[in-house]
Amino acid sequence: MRVLFVHQNFPGQYRHVAPALAARPGTEVVALGINPAPALPGVRHLRYAVPGRSTAGIHPLAASFETATLRGEAAARAGLALKAEGFAPDVICGHSGWGETLFLKDVWPGARLLTFAEFFYAATGADSGFDPEFPPAEGDAWRTRARNAGQLVAFEASDRLVSPTAWQASRIPAAFRDRLSIIHDGIDTDLLRPDPGARITLGRDRLSLGAGDEVVTFVNRNLEPYRGYHSFMRALPEILRRRPRARAVIVGGSDTSYGARPPAGRASHHRTWRDIFLDEVKADLDLSRVHFVGKIPYRDYVDLLRISAVHVYLTYPFVLSWSMLEAMALGACVVGSATPPVEEVIRDRRNGILVDFFSAAAIAEAVVAALADPGTVAPLRAAARQTALAYDLRRVCLPAHLRLIDEVAAGRGA
Repeated sequence: MRVLFVHQNFPGQYRHVAPALAARPGTEVVALGINPAPALPGVRHLRYAVPGRSTAGIHPLAASFETATLRGEAAARAGLALKAEGFAPDVICGHSGWGETLFLKDVWPGARLLTFAEFFYAATGADSGFDPEFPPAEGDAWRTRARNAGQLVAFEASDRLVSPTAWQASRIPAAFRDRLSIIHDGIDTDLLRPDPGARITLGRDRLSLGAGDEVVTFVNRNLEPYRGYHSFMRALPEILRRRPRARAVIVGGSDTSYGARPPAGRASHHRTWRDIFLDEVKADLDLSRVHFVGKIPYRDYVDLLRISAVHVYLTYPFVLSWSMLEAMALGACVVGSATPPVEEVIRDRRNGILVDFFSAAAIAEAVVAALADPGTVAPLRAAARQTALAYDLRRVCLPAHLRLIDEVAAGRGA
């Protein structure tokens, strides 16, 4: 079997699937991407470039589709070069979000296309318009609908689709759900297991922290409203006031991953969302107990979550972060927002604690209560670990992905 993976930031969601396929005798695996990628055993990685930029003066509602088309054309031309070498994939696996898969079935009409359908945007019922602090601007609903144009073309060309959670799958238009499977990317629960002896060292003062210390953790790729950074920061003064031994360790960059950047007026004296919401509350904070550590090595991140007394995970109704499931696998007490798809995984007071995304008071109360009574949350930690095992990479999710690819190659439907 020959398999082609297409992802602008390969390996992305295919970090484990691609080398697992490559390890099979008689299987050839090629990957196309834009950015540099780590070498994966048995995977031939080729980069392609997107020539040019969106047309100056193009209608704003058409801009996202033109961008997707440019990427799709570039990926298709890279595909033509592969075809000229004699490469003909049986299965193409690609992400629908950027347009890369748009024309690949035209390059290889006989190939089967398995599309990773991560998130289908909508003007209501999900991230858009969720946060009243950042209301949609006039025309945002039109832009959201237009933004989906590339995905709709990609879905129509697909033989099968896969989404990581039931809620994300439910956002896919009904016309395509009969070809949709739900398989999470998977987390390595062998690596991600509790360790009561774990310790971390913070900062120039070489502050050593371990199990038993009141460490409150908060992790984002970047610190921004989409992932509840503003709600967490507004809860933090009360948490630290009521728990004088508690410390907050905040992991994440200062850029923007998903939502809008700070508006010009709001950002006139600030560069980032991180600074905006820190400045809002810092007069009420003991900053010696607030540790912004930026982006840290994965090993340090794992040890941090191992010693976490309470891990706070907040999100708009959007894509579920790997970090929440990783924290659960590590036996953390997760205080999570009562938003989808968090509610799909966390059952309140059974394997974690659910709170109102917008209520700083509720977030603070939940964290303080968990810090004050570790014995009460110990069963939640154990249950969180058990829940995470249902998302195990090696024993659950990776085998399911491989079975799905085999089904697609064989031409079997959903």
